[in-house]
Amino acid sequence: MTLPTFLVEDNAIIRTNLVQTLVELAGVELLGHAATEATAIEWLVANAERWTLLIVDLFLADGNGLGVLAACRVRTPWQRVVVLSNYATDGMRQRCTDSYGADAVFDKSTEIEALIDYCLALQSSR
Repeated sequence: MTLPTFLVEDNAIIRTNLVQTLVELAGVELLGHAATEATAIEWLVANAERWTLLIVDLFLADGNGLGVLAACRVRTPWQRVVVLSNYATDGMRQRCTDSYGADAVFDKSTEIEALIDYCLALQSSR
């Protein structure tokens, strides 16, 4: 079983490496990706029931991840939204979860293994 995932990340190198890692180690099925807030929101609206996991970076080529989080605040109970950012400070973590409804926040540089574990646990619970 795979984990249908949409990725919002504007850095092509990071996106490629992350997708390879998540597909190989966490059973992620990449449904698509976006580099901007507007493109991400457009995809999420058009595919509201299709994804199980949404991974969002905070800093994007145009717009930001907080706008993406706000756009998918109302979602089905089985859908999960996580933030993956280099700006995962304590304050930003709390803001993402408390104010924007993120289910988890991971630091890109130090918590990739935790993200993989999160994906595996999410698959196990389905």
